[in-house]
Amino acid sequence: MLDHLRGAIERGRYAIGDKLPSEAELCRTLEVSRPVLREALRALQTMGLTVSRTGKGTFVVANTVEDPTFGDYAASDLLEVRRHIEIPVAGYAALRRTPENLDHLAHLLDRMERETDTSAWVAMDTLFHLAVAESAQNPVFRRVIEEIRDALARQSAFLNELGGRREQSNREHRAIVEALADGCEHDAVAAMSHHLDRVETTLTDIVRPQRTDTPTEGGPEA
Repeated sequence: MLDHLRGAIERGRYAIGDKLPSEAELCRTLEVSRPVLREALRALQTMGLTVSRTGKGTFVVANTVEDPTFGDYAASDLLEVRRHIEIPVAGYAALRRTPENLDHLAHLLDRMERETDTSAWVAMDTLFHLAVAESAQNPVFRRVIEEIRDALARQSAFLNELGGRREQSNREHRAIVEALADGCEHDAVAAMSHHLDRVETTLTDIVRPQRTDTPTEGGPEA
């Protein structure tokens, strides 16, 4: 569904300035439910390809994906800050975490690994990163993560909807918690670095997918 609409925009079927067909028309043409369509439309807007104007519809504003935005922040800006903050924070957390910090992280991680609802998982994902920052015992670190919390949630939802990141992210979070429990600064830094590397890779794959063939105009894509 998303690939179909994105491909139609990138190939010029819907040009910059064009209004997309109504939701009812798209649902009928593409044979999808309204919730599925709305997810795809939200993703197109996050990618910067469309904009929704209340009472008027959805309009194409770009034909290539450059840099998705999550809330107030571009993906590239968000990732740059996360690398400079969260990687050293993980190192500090390995050295300074308390038993209470570890209990909280372990409990949160257990809940995340059992959770099947994406929205609930995304909410806990942001709590996880806040908890790591709290474990560094510096309130400024927590304040920084709190400031970007909404953007983190939007990015997490985007990656899970379009990149299937949840199980992989759970494994990466588990590695971070194990490094904190071991009190190993090096391993904690490496685990957080790997986590953010995978976030960047998934974002890149979504923004600039490798196309092995030329899609046709006929029929909706799943």
